Amino acid sequence: MMRRTLLAFCMFGMLAAGSAVCGLAGCGRNRQDSPAPEFVLTYAENQPEDYPTTKGAYRFAELVYEKTGGKVEIQVSAAGVLGEEQSTIEQMRFGGIDFARVSLSSLSDFVPGMNVLQMPYLYTDTEHMWQVLEGEIGDRFLDSLDGFGLVALSWYDAGARNFYSAAKPIERLEDMKGMRVRVQESELMKAVVEALGASAVPMAYDEVYSALEKGSIDAAENNWPSYDSMRHYEVAPFYTVDEHTRVPEMQLVSEVTWKKLPEEYHEIIRQCARESAAYERRLWAERIQESEERVRSAGCQVVELSAEEKGRFREAMLPIYGEYCSDYMDIIEEILEAGKR
Repeated sequence: MMRRTLLAFCMFGMLAAGSAVCGLAGCGRNRQDSPAPEFVLTYAENQPEDYPTTKGAYRFAELVYEKTGGKVEIQVSAAGVLGEEQSTIEQMRFGGIDFARVSLSSLSDFVPGMNVLQMPYLYTDTEHMWQVLEGEIGDRFLDSLDGFGLVALSWYDAGARNFYSAAKPIERLEDMKGMRVRVQESELMKAVVEALGASAVPMAYDEVYSALEKGSIDAAENNWPSYDSMRHYEVAPFYTVDEHTRVPEMQLVSEVTWKKLPEEYHEIIRQCARESAAYERRLWAERIQESEERVRSAGCQVVELSAEEKGRFREAMLPIYGEYCSDYMDIIEEILEAGKR
């Protein structure tokens, strides 16, 4: 009886271990009869397993494995296991990590021209942004990584960021005055908040809930899914849809990795990246809708800025454009014109 119990326990352990390995590779396929891959590559993702970008990464890995006949296996590590985005980018430039999905907020510290695509109140709506990214302008930015040790593969969605506050709703530009607003470690976002009359407080993402609860900050800013998933609505129940930034994200591959892969795989990988991007965008749209419904049903007050008031917020950004994009105003004009078509 003891032998049978021990045998069953061991078999269960082997099955569990096998499932864990498959989960790391992000696939769920049966590889027992597959040949050993020629390349086993890493993919860094800092969001949790159920996040749209992470699911997009797993989809990318699955597609590459299938379309290379199992010769290229990409192992996705989610939840920041391989480091935060800035560290990830540094490692990629020297071939320490093969693939990643990163925000332009992080990438612009290495490639300053990327600031153009995340300027405040640049896009009229989602359709305008994708019209830019999927057109000639977006292609030029994808190609602009030459010389930085990185190769761009595709764009990912990250929605629009909005302000939310603890004590009072933000309904007019004047409501921002004197507020202490949490921002990412980003000089651009600090400048944006200060141009609106508030005080920028750089702070780690996981400290925001406590800071809002204790009153050490008055407000923060993020997209619907983040506001929902981190339950910030419990301590900051006023959400203002001002859409001050839409920060696209990129799937990247290390140039070191790209050069060691046979050229026959290059177009396959690019195509898989584009397919996974379309998949991620669908997931993102669904996630936004689910999060907004949850937040509204929890009783939060959602403020929709009028076009006139949003124009006042946009006008306050003129000095920011001069400071960060003086060398790129021709591209800014192209982007603004695209929104009028």
